[in-house]
Amino acid sequence: MQYPSLTWPLSRALLIQILEDRLSDRFVAELIWERLGYQPSADSTSLWSAGPQTPQPWRDAFPSAPPVIAQRPAAVQLTRSIAKEHKQLLKQQLGFAGYRIDQLYPRRTRRAAAVNWLLAWLAQRGDALPAEGPLPQPLDPPLDPVKGHPGDPIVE
Repeated sequence: MQYPSLTWPLSRALLIQILEDRLSDRFVAELIWERLGYQPSADSTSLWSAGPQTPQPWRDAFPSAPPVIAQRPAAVQLTRSIAKEHKQLLKQQLGFAGYRIDQLYPRRTRRAAAVNWLLAWLAQRGDALPAEGPLPQPLDPPLDPVKGHPGDPIVE
């Protein structure tokens, strides 16, 4: 499957920014949407729809790209779509041991699941994870990690 127009190539540095809550939930969602074949609508970049490359289970469950951090059903489907052999990539490739108990919020655990999904996506393609790559301007971690960054959708 070809993905010639991916906006942001994955790198260790980019994935670490996600885990450190330095990028918006929307940005994280767009990384996943592109890789699932969702496409921005011609008249608006805020609405993304399933495209011909979108896997059928995703197209059926989510004809419009779901906020994978904010919506529990989308987060669950994302986690379940990671092949068993790739479930530990977050720990294996990034050395991520998880969050401390005082850092456990649905937003954060879903962000970790999103990073693991992105690592699994690379692994399924047989692509290596480069250490560095282009990075968006990082945000300060949100003052309230439950709510996230300004403009992030409310987590269900």
